[in-house]
Amino acid sequence: MARRFQRFGEPSADSTGEINISPLIDVVFILLIFFIVTTVFVEETGVEISKPRAATQQDLEKESILIGITPAGQVFYGGREIGVSGVRGVVGRLLKEDSSPVIIQADRATPTESTVAVLDEAKLAGAKQVFVSTVDE
Repeated sequence: MARRFQRFGEPSADSTGEINISPLIDVVFILLIFFIVTTVFVEETGVEISKPRAATQQDLEKESILIGITPAGQVFYGGREIGVSGVRGVVGRLLKEDSSPVIIQADRATPTESTVAVLDEAKLAGAKQVFVSTVDE
């Protein structure tokens, strides 16, 4: 019985030529999990707002409670209308979880009375920081 020796770099008769992609799939899943966990989810107001301009604007980097007010005076949080009377309950519930600032996104055509009413309700709910959102000049 003759024994055949395989030279280096020469394919053997029993090799199938398949590439094991299991480690690649593991790395892709780990990266996917990493990006999902590190993504910051921002709760939007759910309405399109045309913000007023301000010269003294500053950016807030913390998680915030966003409340939107339309020109008709409708108040929105998270895509649903809550009304001025619902602001205190929503803000109070969210402030129990952590002390986030409240940002009011009022349209430039919104009556001042509506903006002040929402601001008052947020303060009565226990908000320490309440801001009105604007755009740069």
